[in-house]
Amino acid sequence: MKVLIIGGAGMVGRKLAERLAGDGELAGKAVSSLTLYDVVPALPPPAAKLPVKIATGDLPSPGEAERLMADRPDIIFHLAAIVSGEAELDFDKGYRINLDGTRLLLEAIRAAGNKPRLVFTSSIAVFGAPFPEAIGDDFFNTPLTSYGTQKNICELLISDYTRKGFLNGLSIRLPTICVRPGKPNQAASGFFSNIMREPLAGAEAVLPVSESVRHWHASPRAAVGFLEHAASLDTDKVGPRRALTMPGVSVTVGEQIAALKKVAGEKVAARIRRQPDPFIEGVVAGWPRNFAPRRAVELGFKADASFEDIIRIHIEDELGGRIA
Repeated sequence: MKVLIIGGAGMVGRKLAERLAGDGELAGKAVSSLTLYDVVPALPPPAAKLPVKIATGDLPSPGEAERLMADRPDIIFHLAAIVSGEAELDFDKGYRINLDGTRLLLEAIRAAGNKPRLVFTSSIAVFGAPFPEAIGDDFFNTPLTSYGTQKNICELLISDYTRKGFLNGLSIRLPTICVRPGKPNQAASGFFSNIMREPLAGAEAVLPVSESVRHWHASPRAAVGFLEHAASLDTDKVGPRRALTMPGVSVTVGEQIAALKKVAGEKVAARIRRQPDPFIEGVVAGWPRNFAPRRAVELGFKADASFEDIIRIHIEDELGGRIA
């Protein structure tokens, strides 16, 4: 079985590649080859049990998607996108990368004719206010950002290409991934990770919103589990509605900070500095806060148990068990 990860140099792509390369199998079948594609070279997973190919390119460029499909992969994880804040600030770039790249990929899959399983990482940004107390599976999509609109259009395209038999697609709406390792990025949601990651590493972090802001989270470890499960799921049980909201943990920023104090202590939490940012506050105001993802849970997708567990996972996976 051939596996392609588009966005293989990103954080989730890297962790997924390490899991697949280490296990050597997916959905109970041996993986014969793994291709990691991105705009920059991905790092080869350590201790890989299978051949790993590193490929670079710009997905929306002419001929790129066809080049990727020439190998006729059996499973495709499409993780590549520019993040929410960047897509909002650069309208043209957002639509080129997040929408045009996906549409060209779908057309290349259609032309190749091998009908692979496609797992697309969508976002809870497809929903827009006003919200109920918890968003259920029947809540309508009215995104209030360009990023959410781009993801929503891609969901519809994947459902239609699946309906026509060109591929077997599934869109999974990821919660905000927290705690993200590495350096801060341009995602408007980046502060949710920053106020955990930086203090745990001994550095100061800026909180740009009120502690009353509530949001929906999952750890990187849970995100990889979502992707693996989506690739192995019997999609006959999913039916024609091919977009699923993933389970997660709903907490306020204040509850995040309380969890940090409980896990790491008062001195670590004291490294958070409050500095309101009207732009970030405005973007976050239109985001969903809580979900009741019954379909995904019934289909076997599993979330983290608590935000404290999310912090502990970061300490274990990224900090070697040590707190600064």
